[in-house]
Order: sequence, then structure tokens, then C-alpha cells
Amino acid sequence: MTVFATATSREPSGRILLLALATLMLALVAGCSSKDKLTRLSPDNLYERASKAMHNSDYQEAVRTYEALTARYPFTDQARQARLDLIYCYYKNKEKESATDAAETFIRENPAHPRVDYAWYLKGLVEFERTPYKVERWMGVDLSQRPPVTARKSFDAFKYVVDHYPKSAYAADARRRMVYLRNRLADYEIQIARYYLTRGAWVAAAQRSQQAIEQYDGAPATREALRIMIDAYKRLGYAELAENTEKVYKENFPKDDTSELGKKKWWKVWDRG
Repeated sequence: MTVFATATSREPSGRILLLALATLMLALVAGCSSKDKLTRLSPDNLYERASKAMHNSDYQEAVRTYEALTARYPFTDQARQARLDLIYCYYKNKEKESATDAAETFIRENPAHPRVDYAWYLKGLVEFERTPYKVERWMGVDLSQRPPVTARKSFDAFKYVVDHYPKSAYAADARRRMVYLRNRLADYEIQIARYYLTRGAWVAAAQRSQQAIEQYDGAPATREALRIMIDAYKRLGYAELAENTEKVYKENFPKDDTSELGKKKWWKVWDRG
């Protein structure tokens, strides 16, 4: 009786397993059938199908069809356009690495393509959306303390669009994003300069601040960069450099007081020593 009861109790799980296997087999058959169907389509039909999926925001289907097109008909005009569309579809499908690789490949293989500016713009956009993350924005994370590797890549890609394709439809948006990235990159340089101040590394602090001014001119962090340079030069005994930098500071920020620089750790508002 015990053996019979055990066998009976296992029967439902066995049926579930068989059902799962059957479902898997049907999915595989359907997938193969769909793939075979794609291989029988012409370049025009494949591109039309992929483009329709992309415009319907079905990016997974668009990626699958564009990839089939580029694999089967790699030297056609449709495949060349598909490689450009794939960058966008990868990006929208949250396949960031694939999007970056596709953009870099397209730029390398099609430097004179009339829409290569779009590839550069998408390359910048992929990197731009990696930092900062939405959750971190919401939580108020201080992004200036994080090494801005992707921000630098994004800035360079957008800068390429602005410098080489100023009349591009994407140049205006690239320029706006550059302003945000410029400010963030400058803030990070100032974070490093502050660290050097706390360590008494006056030369390094001054050099890092000067670098921030030269590379990210116009960023709000320029103000503090000049203050750090004045402070560092005074502590080093470079009176002429400190005086010249202070003149530049007063021309740009006439209402500010720089008399405390070089006397105490002004960057630490809690330090009264």
C-alpha cells in the first residue's frame, strides 16, 4: 500500500514535467520556424519588417530581424542602413554594450556615411545614460565623487558631433548634454584638488585646478578652482602667481573675498583652526 501511495503522489509532478517539456519543444520549433522564415525573406522585406517592429517599439523583434538581414545580406544597402538602425534598437532594448560596439563598428567602417553623425550621437547617448543612474539621482548621490569614466566618453562623442557636424540635427542636443557633462567632469576635478589640499599637496592641488579651468571653461566649478589655486600658490610662497590668479578671480567674481585664502583650511567650513 505504501508503494502504491508513493507512486500515485508522484504522478502529478510527472505530468507537470511532461507538460513543461512539451511547451519547451513547441517554443523551440516555433523559434526555428520563425528563423527559417526570416532566412527566406528578401533584403527589402527583412528591412521593412525590422523597421516596422522598430517604429512599433518592439525592439527585441527589430534587433532579431536586423541581425538576420546583416548576416544574410551583408553587402546590401539595406544591411548598411540596418547596421545604423541596430545601434538605436540595441540602445532602446537596454543592450548598452552591443549598442556601443555597433556604433564604433559603424563609425570605423563608414567614416564618410552621410549619417555617421547619428552614430556618433548615439554613442554619446549610450554613455550619457549610464551616468548618473535614475535611482542615484532620486537618492541625491553626490556624483562628483565618482570617477566619471563614462561621462568622459559621452562628452567626447558629443563633442565630435558638435565640432565636426555643427549643422547636424543632433548638434543642438549634443551641445546641451555637453554642458551638463562639462559641469560634472569639472566638479570631479575639484574633488581631487580638494583632496590634495587636505594632504598638503599644494602643487598637485594647483595643477588639478588649472586643468579643470582649461578643460572645462565656463563650468561653475571654475570659481572654486581659482580659489584653490590662489590658496596653493600662497602656501607655496609663489606670490606673483597668487597675485595674478587673484586678479583673474576678482575680475570674474568681484564681490567675493579672497583674503582668507592661504591662512586656514577655508575649504573645511567646520575647521575653525
